[in-house]
Amino acid sequence: MKKILLWHPSGKECRQKVDEKSGDMNEKVQQTKTGNALQRFLKRKNIIFSAKRYGIDALGAMAQGLFASLLIGTIIGTLGEQIGSQVLVDAGGFAKSVAGPAMAISIGYALQAPQLVLFSLLAVGAAANSLGGAGGPLAVLIVAIVAAECGKAVSKETKIDILVTPLVTILSGVLLSMWCAPTIGAAASAVGSLIMW
Repeated sequence: MKKILLWHPSGKECRQKVDEKSGDMNEKVQQTKTGNALQRFLKRKNIIFSAKRYGIDALGAMAQGLFASLLIGTIIGTLGEQIGSQVLVDAGGFAKSVAGPAMAISIGYALQAPQLVLFSLLAVGAAANSLGGAGGPLAVLIVAIVAAECGKAVSKETKIDILVTPLVTILSGVLLSMWCAPTIGAAASAVGSLIMW
């Protein structure tokens, strides 16, 4: 009889006796252990790459963030202009000014991001929406998803989590915004011009 070491999904080790004929079982256990390390990490961090999560959950949450800031701000501001209320005009302006951060936080919430990641998405949403121009909401969607998943990956992995998590989330989001948001904005403007032509 030969003893091999098996790993339980919970991370606890257990010993099991097997005979020489089932030696290939040991190889399968080793392949499973190493081959699924990334999958186990992603599962532990609640990072799920799926069309439903990004195309339905995140997009639906972004729409709510957009409505709770830009759209309702426009309604309040227009109402204020119609009835001559400067308070409503100002309130609408404040609501419209936080559209990017509101969308980014909504996306992070849909992706079940930890608190530090969620709060760090404020800066990411502001950068993506500002640099995205006409394509701001689409830029926020793409950039906030990437930044949230990067932040989730490093969250609670170090003893200085309060520094590392916001740093990774904000820098990944802002750098990605600088790189791709203007292009997304230009593409959105081109599509808009084509539709209006």
